[in-house]
Amino acid sequence: METKKKKPRYDFILILILAVAGLGILAFAFLTGGGGASVEVSVDGRIIAVYPLSDNREEVINTPEGKNRLEIKDGRVRVTDADCPDKLCVNQGWISMKGQSVICLPHKLTVKITGEEAPESKGADIVVK
Repeated sequence: METKKKKPRYDFILILILAVAGLGILAFAFLTGGGGASVEVSVDGRIIAVYPLSDNREEVINTPEGKNRLEIKDGRVRVTDADCPDKLCVNQGWISMKGQSVICLPHKLTVKITGEEAPESKGADIVVK
C-alpha cells in the first residue's frame, strides 16, 4: 500500500503575502495622500473658482442648469444643497483628501480637492507672460 505525502499549502502562503502587500500599499497611499490645499470648482469642464480649504465659508454656485450650495469647513468641503432632482451630490457628503471630488451631473458641476494653494493665498498677485 502506497502512502500519499501531503503537499504543503503554498496557496495559503501566497494569499497571505498578497494580502499583506495590498494592505501595505493601501496604508502607504492613505498616509502619503494627505489633505488638499484648495477646492477647485468647475462647470462643464471649465474652472470657475478656486477656494482655499483653510477658509471656512459657504458659496452658491450658479450654473445654466441650476444652483448648488457649497460649504467649506475645517479643511473639508461638501455640497449642502442643490436643486437637481436626484441630489446625489448632496448625499456624497464631506471630502477632504487630495484627488477626491463631488460631481453633480445634472448641473455639470465638479468640486475637486487639489494639492495646490488657491490663487488668493499664494504670494504672487499676478503672472505676466
